[in-house]
Amino acid sequence: MLDAIDRRLIAATQGGLPLVREPYRVLAEQLGLDEADVLARLQGLLDRGAIRRIGAIPNHYALGFTANGMSVWDIADEVVADVGAKVGALDFVTHCYERPRHLPIWPYNLFAMVHGKTRDEVRDKVAEIALLVGSAARSHDILFSTRILKKTGLRIAA
Repeated sequence: MLDAIDRRLIAATQGGLPLVREPYRVLAEQLGLDEADVLARLQGLLDRGAIRRIGAIPNHYALGFTANGMSVWDIADEVVADVGAKVGALDFVTHCYERPRHLPIWPYNLFAMVHGKTRDEVRDKVAEIALLVGSAARSHDILFSTRILKKTGLRIAA
């Protein structure tokens, strides 16, 4: 369960952290808390699964990365977790996750997002993934983005 302070903390951070050198100190001041308490509460929320992560969500288009491709992979189920960990560790893969197949229409069970300035750059990065994955990949494809979608998570009111 979330107490009133946890709810205020989530509400204060769900739109992003302050873009300053010490964001947790500023956040603590805004909420009337100690910085150590803010950090402990955020860690507790992570540990309990109330929040999944704290991370930056860049606007790839504003950064010039206008070719965005979700690479999809058909990986043997018995090795997909190991392959996914290797793919997800690549510095150019922004997120990587496993999803169920929907046979016979959709054979893919591993998804890895790749951003580039051109589609050819994305294709080159996906080719690097293919070399890493090797024969574990039975097939793969790239689904290129055609529009920008809203990038926000669930919001709660304080």
